[in-house]
Amino acid sequence: MTENTVVTLQHPLVKHHLASLRDQQTPPRAFRGQIDRLSTLLAYEATKDLALAPATIETPLGETDGRVLSQRIGIVPILRAGLGMINPVLNLIPDAEVWHLGFYRDENTLQPVEYYKKLPPGDPVDVALILDPMLATGGSAVAAIEAVVNWGVTHVKLLAMIAAPEGVEAVQSRFPQTQLYVCEIDVGLNDQGFIIPGLGDAGDRMFNARAV
Repeated sequence: MTENTVVTLQHPLVKHHLASLRDQQTPPRAFRGQIDRLSTLLAYEATKDLALAPATIETPLGETDGRVLSQRIGIVPILRAGLGMINPVLNLIPDAEVWHLGFYRDENTLQPVEYYKKLPPGDPVDVALILDPMLATGGSAVAAIEAVVNWGVTHVKLLAMIAAPEGVEAVQSRFPQTQLYVCEIDVGLNDQGFIIPGLGDAGDRMFNARAV
């Protein structure tokens, strides 16, 4: 594991909201609210090194020097749970592009199966923020990173609420330059590949609809 590319947020608000997110009694509406809050905190941390360019700003009272983002930012949610993380990141970066990747996990092999990929040919963004609440085995994350790297993106960040050590290791061994931002790294995986203690299935709880 390349420690300097793995950031575990230690902010008190992260711990507070994560406790509610884990609670099995938290209803879908409140669950989505906590996903929103934690996504904002993750995105704030993950965007600290974005490049800026000087700009001249006209205020109502005069002229001043400012700084504006100078890179194209791409938000890449992994369907379906990653959808719940889009809006809070867009609130921080309204001009970001949004592209989608869809994977489901084969319950026998625990390997990701791609069913949707919406990335344009050529003209990659400068920075890609891959969104997925849970980093379990790492299969979907690795497949998503591979997709954006093949697209031509050179600066990739993965944002997740909860990760298993196995998932972190899978990402870091395959793509050691990928920056990983998480709220918590849990104990590990059970025999079904779910994070323990985790929070259950993030997509099911977020959308109040159990996946078949």
